[in-house]
Amino acid sequence: MAKPTIGLMSPGDMGHAVAGVLVEKGHRVITVLSGRSDLTKTRAERVGMEDVTDLKELVAESDFIFSIMPPERAAGFAADIAATIKANGESTIFVECNAISPDTTLAIEAMIKDAGVTMINVGIIGPPPGHGPMTHFYASGAEFDCINFIDGEGIKFMPMDDDITKASAIKMCYAGLTKCMMTLYTGVLVTAELLGISEELQSEIADTQKFHWEAMNKRVSMYACDAGRWAGEMDQISDTFGSAGITPNLHKGAADIFRMLDTSPLSVETRETYDKSRTLQQSIEIYAAAAQKIKEQP
Repeated sequence: MAKPTIGLMSPGDMGHAVAGVLVEKGHRVITVLSGRSDLTKTRAERVGMEDVTDLKELVAESDFIFSIMPPERAAGFAADIAATIKANGESTIFVECNAISPDTTLAIEAMIKDAGVTMINVGIIGPPPGHGPMTHFYASGAEFDCINFIDGEGIKFMPMDDDITKASAIKMCYAGLTKCMMTLYTGVLVTAELLGISEELQSEIADTQKFHWEAMNKRVSMYACDAGRWAGEMDQISDTFGSAGITPNLHKGAADIFRMLDTSPLSVETRETYDKSRTLQQSIEIYAAAAQKIKEQP
């Protein structure tokens, strides 16, 4: 039996790595590269993705469409796919893989159902496959098991249940810890720099909080690479916490930290291009200058 063709949008840091796994498994993986950056096109070519003309062709030729993109684009893309399906009478299975709240998930599911097709929800936890530990694909929805072909080669399929919001919920809660901790690290270090106590604070953390100090040195310098899309993820987490009756303000602040990082000169870097020789202190000084610039704006 022929393996299903997978439409995947878009070939970003996570998306192209997932596509690479699917290609290695023998799937045809297609995408739309019109208007995309040179980096995106290079990533797609690197893993063997095939470029098609437009969304109409993507829908017509795909058995499954995986949506892997910044969360603020998720609903718009789903609406475009739903409209394309309705206009052309095509059928596919839509796999929503973005960092979105349960409420956003239900809104997207309503659009996809209105187009007459099935949606599966996936919460992706972990780095892109091939970049460390296994990437967990938590799946929920009435037909979640039909994407179990994703399992293997660096991806672990994690079935949940028929409640389509469950995969989003675990993604929101997990990232509510991990990515919010990133902003806490950054906010503490930048504030200390602005208050003129970086040397003393960093010495104290290095002496008494070794776990956190090692994490700061390993990761803080590269946070600006992803800060733009992670800000939107914090907005979704804020909505999730608020809907559950927990304060939404913690992650609103986290979103502000990521947006500050996104204004810094380091935001032009990617995970592939960031300067690994830059020290933590050098990065903090750059972030502090960005924070100060925001503070001085009228």
